[in-house]
Amino acid sequence: MSGKLFIFGVGYSGLEIAREALARGWSVAGTTRSADKAEKLRAQGIEPHLLDGGQLSNELAAALRETTHLVVSIAPGEADPVLRVARETILLKMPKLRWIGYLSTVGVYGDHGGAWVDEETECRPVSKRSIERLNAERQWQALGEEASVPVAVLRLAGIYGPGRNAFANLANGTARRIVKPGQVFNRIHVADIAATTVHLAEGNIGGVFNVSDDEACPPQDVVAYAAKLMGVEAPPEIPFDEAEMTSMARSFYGENKRVSNARLKAQGLVLKFPNYRAALDALWQDGNWRGDAS
Repeated sequence: MSGKLFIFGVGYSGLEIAREALARGWSVAGTTRSADKAEKLRAQGIEPHLLDGGQLSNELAAALRETTHLVVSIAPGEADPVLRVARETILLKMPKLRWIGYLSTVGVYGDHGGAWVDEETECRPVSKRSIERLNAERQWQALGEEASVPVAVLRLAGIYGPGRNAFANLANGTARRIVKPGQVFNRIHVADIAATTVHLAEGNIGGVFNVSDDEACPPQDVVAYAAKLMGVEAPPEIPFDEAEMTSMARSFYGENKRVSNARLKAQGLVLKFPNYRAALDALWQDGNWRGDAS
């Protein structure tokens, strides 16, 4: 089943979702903040609409009236920016709407000392951005109940793919191997985010889903593996306590958990890249690790 997909925020993940949907026969529209980006989207078959945080244009509102499936890929602040400008429209002026997908983060779980977490695990977010995400999740779920539309909350692990990966970091000199004993992270390739989102949309499937790979691992291992594939020397290991980091980067190391994707797999999803090695192998062999900038 396909339909009319509208994406609030056609950025890194949103663009990949749009491409996946187009490949499966959907029509796709979405928002961007720049006229230059709008033209690039149009060239790829995506109907662009400018949205800079202000009111919905008449053209955008008209596109929403025809929308059957909605994806929200814009980060919240103190309030969710999409709900602020479009809540009434979604409730009252989208008669064809059948499903909403909200892109969130596994950061909502907070720190669990390296233990496994699943969708039933207590959320105890630490960072301000994760607290805002959890609040936004609940607001979108409440809206779905009010509108009688299923809402899928996709809690994404660390996102990577073309243009955003250890190869690119090694090439531009920003890769570091920071070692904090016992620290692990899960990741998810952007192509698997796209396939997951469209799969859930096609089935009008609601609920909370961890969108994560199969293997939580220390971040320094990913850098070392990429360096080996590139044939370059890996950067030296830096003890966490000695590393100079931004407060945001340091906050990521304050959350340690292993993320289960069993619920997602129960929906019939098969990850294209179940671990970082499979993904980095493919990126290197395909030569597309630089992404659109290449």
